[in-house]
Amino acid sequence: MNLMMFILPAIAVVLLSLPLVKMFTSKVSKESAKWRLFTHIGGFFGAVALTLCLSMGSAFAAEGASIVGTVAQGMGFIAAALATGCSALGAGIAVAAAAPAAIGAFSENDNNFGKALIFVALGEGVAIYGLLISILIINNLA
Repeated sequence: MNLMMFILPAIAVVLLSLPLVKMFTSKVSKESAKWRLFTHIGGFFGAVALTLCLSMGSAFAAEGASIVGTVAQGMGFIAAALATGCSALGAGIAVAAAAPAAIGAFSENDNNFGKALIFVALGEGVAIYGLLISILIINNLA
């Protein structure tokens, strides 16, 4: 059963990465690429859900396996993961918008470097805040 718990995620990773190889190596239209990306994201979350269901079933079926913790602790860990993941995603979007503008402002006038750096750092601060919130959540679970 341990080998199966390794093989299923490995197969899922290979199957999910194959469309990306084709997407990044071939010329496709923007509309086709958008639908391929949405399909790929949906397939990823479907494979994650399937892997979780299969691994939870094998964990319950294992002999002598005991689950330590409560549902509240599990939900707390999920909340901590979502706080970190969503804040990192938001920080990535903020930096993706602020960094090119900062580079453009700096290329036009050298005195804009400090102001531009502050705006890029503000975007990165969002990820740090999410990480701090997740640390606070995990510390309160114990």
